[in-house]
Amino acid sequence: MHRAEAHEPTFLFADLAGFTALTEAMGDEEAADVAAEFSTSVRELLGDHHAQEVKTIGDALMLHARDPARAVELGLRIVEDVGSRHYFPVVRVGMHTGAAVERTGDWFGAAVNLAARVSAAASGSEVLLTAATRQASGTLTGIALHARGRRSFRNVAEPVEIYAAARTGAETDVGLPIDPVCRMAVDPNHGAGQLVHDGVEYHFCSLACANAFSGNPAHYVSAGTGGD
Repeated sequence: MHRAEAHEPTFLFADLAGFTALTEAMGDEEAADVAAEFSTSVRELLGDHHAQEVKTIGDALMLHARDPARAVELGLRIVEDVGSRHYFPVVRVGMHTGAAVERTGDWFGAAVNLAARVSAAASGSEVLLTAATRQASGTLTGIALHARGRRSFRNVAEPVEIYAAARTGAETDVGLPIDPVCRMAVDPNHGAGQLVHDGVEYHFCSLACANAFSGNPAHYVSAGTGGD
């Protein structure tokens, strides 16, 4: 990776896409266990990317990195290594580079707020970053940045140019099928079964999810794939 020297930090937010659906399907205890496993798995990646955990917020982690290029790589590793596992929810990551104020280990300011907004706009398995992070990162080896246009965010005065990071040459929308009920990734070779609705095949992590779907498929199909 070749980039210009960066002086402003990059803030990342990573969370579990569909966590609300997971909680409703699996219950509070199992959902809390999954969130804890997610946090532990992300922490194992931080040292290799010169990043630090700031705090956890429910199923989300706020991270801080001095090197924006490493932050982009970290975002992809979180999606690839953590969010692509069988029987685990897909994850999403958003980030922004900018000045902020540090107080007793926490960070505050417009840059932090914008990073959180960008993360909330990401779909499952997506890594989004602002133009500020793109510029600060310089040339990224093996990583392509795809323009996603300008987006307006709550309490942000001007629309922000957003990019999605992906491995160079990687196909989009490739990964394990997602259980439409609990939003878990399901390996078809190890799932509890599959059903076809309106010509689309859905895979399930458990018979409970399969039964819930068969009872009201329209509810789960209309729920979509992104968000909480």
